Amino acid sequence: MEELSNLLQKNVSILTSSGKTFVGTLTGVDTDRMSVCLTNAKDDAGVAAHKLFLNGEVIIQISSFERPFDLASLGERLERVFPRMVRVMDDAGVIVVMDRIRVTERGIVEGSGPAAERVQKVYEEFIREKGRP
Repeated sequence: MEELSNLLQKNVSILTSSGKTFVGTLTGVDTDRMSVCLTNAKDDAGVAAHKLFLNGEVIIQISSFERPFDLASLGERLERVFPRMVRVMDDAGVIVVMDRIRVTERGIVEGSGPAAERVQKVYEEFIREKGRP
C-alpha cells in the first residue's frame, strides 16, 4: 500500500476489467478497497473528466511512467556534507539528517537553523542537476 501511496500526485494509467484505460493524476486512494480518484482524467477514447473515481473491484493494473525520486543519491550527497549523520529511510520516503532535519522529494519538511539551510541548499542543487521542477 505504501507504493501506491507514493504515486499520489503523480500521473498514472489505470487499466480496468472492461478493457478501458484511464490516464490522469492520482489524487486519492482508499487502501481498504483499492479504489482511486484521478484528476484531469482521460479515457482511451479521449473523453475527459475533471474527477474520476474508480472502484477497486474494476482495477486490473495501475502504471506510473514517471521516474521515482532518487532518494538514495540525495542521501549520498548529504552524507558527503554531513558524514555519519544521514539516514535514508526508503520505505518512508524520507532522509533524516542529524536526527532532527527531515527531507523528502519535496524538500525539507522538518527542521530549521543553519544546518537545515545547508541541507536545503544541497537539496536545491540536487534538484537542479536532475532537472526536476
